[in-house]
Amino acid sequence: MRYFVALVAALLLNATANLMMKFGVVRFKTAGVSLADGIWPALAALLTNWVLILGLACFAMNVVLYTYALTKLPISIAYPIMVTVGFAIIVVVAGLYLNEHPTKLQWIGVVLILVGVWLVAWQAKSQLQTDPSPPTITRDR
Repeated sequence: MRYFVALVAALLLNATANLMMKFGVVRFKTAGVSLADGIWPALAALLTNWVLILGLACFAMNVVLYTYALTKLPISIAYPIMVTVGFAIIVVVAGLYLNEHPTKLQWIGVVLILVGVWLVAWQAKSQLQTDPSPPTITRDR
């Protein structure tokens, strides 16, 4: 159970990181700084952009929790959950706060993706109970 909790936390951090990076880039643009001003002013603007920095920190925490989740969860289950649920979160938040408006066909696609992930994850409990320990990689000398 704690590995699924780690996976859910990782996917929330991943979605948050992506959204914060987007919000950070928007903030960077509104500051009026660009690479045309030179590398140092642009770098200084990026390094003082707390939204962008926090997004990068969320990515780092995501990696730690996702790696932990992968110690017990099959990647064939963990990765689809991680990517698609995060994708759905991003679509919803981008629609609410970034003025991105998916079409009806895109919403149908999001729902179909979530149904697909549910089908993949549905058997996860039985697969975890019947799977032997993960294979070890050996090198022949």
